[in-house]
Amino acid sequence: MELQNHAENRLLAEIEALRAQYADTQDLYREVCVVLFFRHGITPTANKLYQLVRKGSMSAPADALSKFWDTLREKSRVRIEHPDLPQSLRDAAGEVIGALWLKAQAEAHNALEKLREDAQMQVDTANNATQQALEKLKIAQVSLETALLDGQRSKNEIAAFQTDFARVQGELTALQRQVDAGMDQRRELQETLNAAQQQFTSELREQRSITAATEERHASEGKRLLLEVDRERTGANKLQKDLESSHRTLADQAELYRVHETEQLQRLTSLGQRNSVLEGPMSELRGQRDLLLAERADLRLRLESHAPVKKVRSKSSTTKEAKR
Repeated sequence: MELQNHAENRLLAEIEALRAQYADTQDLYREVCVVLFFRHGITPTANKLYQLVRKGSMSAPADALSKFWDTLREKSRVRIEHPDLPQSLRDAAGEVIGALWLKAQAEAHNALEKLREDAQMQVDTANNATQQALEKLKIAQVSLETALLDGQRSKNEIAAFQTDFARVQGELTALQRQVDAGMDQRRELQETLNAAQQQFTSELREQRSITAATEERHASEGKRLLLEVDRERTGANKLQKDLESSHRTLADQAELYRVHETEQLQRLTSLGQRNSVLEGPMSELRGQRDLLLAERADLRLRLESHAPVKKVRSKSSTTKEAKR
């Protein structure tokens, strides 16, 4: 198709050049016939000539075409000059040779047309193949552009994922640090609470020992006083004073213990508020405290129960001495 368009464009260019060379209409049509028949292998017709030249009337290309064929036949006639041959034979031989030449020229023209058709078919096949290759190339380019866009989109998504991953990793690191700090603080609180519990247990054990020793001492001294009350009237007042002094001492110790116990309870309460998970041990300590308070109350009742006996016995000793 491109080759045909090129041939038509070349023919039109040659005709335009002939327009500039030949002003006469018949001369111009004659030269166009020569170009069509001998250069391009196209059999000229009146309509073809008029479509190409478009000059003069419709009879102008017909007259020019008729003169072209007469001239061609005249030039194609072979003249045989031989003195021994009659004129009619020479003319007949010339006609035959001219006809053979025209036939050979027509055969050559047909062969040329065949070659041109084959060449045109090959050109069309090549053009079709080229067109298909161009279409495949366009499809490949579109696929490549799509793949490039997908690749760029994937790169952008990967970059966004990497950014999100780095952010999440940083947040996880910060959270891990906070967890580690919380664990360290909890460990410190646990150690502090354990130390306070150990100290409270030690003090409670010591206080129990002091209370038991005091109770044992007062019990021993009460027995001793009961044995000597009848023999030592004069020591009754001293014993009463000692007993009152012991009672005050015990009361003072109980008050000190209560103050100390209050301080310990405040410390334990503060520690319990900072770490509620240690409520179990605190409950046990409170139970021990209540037990100690009960023991103290029992000791106080026992001490108070001893005081009237001593007073009664003192009065009894005074009466006996008066009778004496």
